[in-house]
Amino acid sequence: MNTNNRYSPEVRERAVRLFEQALPEHSSRWAAIKSVADKIGCTHETLRRWIKQTEIDQGKRDGLSTSERDEMKALRREVKELRRANEILKTASAFFAQAELDRRLKK
Repeated sequence: MNTNNRYSPEVRERAVRLFEQALPEHSSRWAAIKSVADKIGCTHETLRRWIKQTEIDQGKRDGLSTSERDEMKALRREVKELRRANEILKTASAFFAQAELDRRLKK
């Protein structure tokens, strides 16, 4: 099951906000993550990833932002489609070249 669709963006944003509010009340980041994750009903690791991605998106941490990640995914998809189209064109070109040679030999 794809967990990306399991929680709405609103739930994710709320969970990250709750974490930020709970952070001063706990002895460590992990303690705050565990506390909020239990309240939200997600796993600790899921919440930790949401927090990490939010920090990247806000520029507080190095890494690919969500928009950069989406753009990279789209570009990879486009490259894959272009490579496939290129292979089709190469095959078609070879087929027509062979057909032209066969036609010339039959004269």
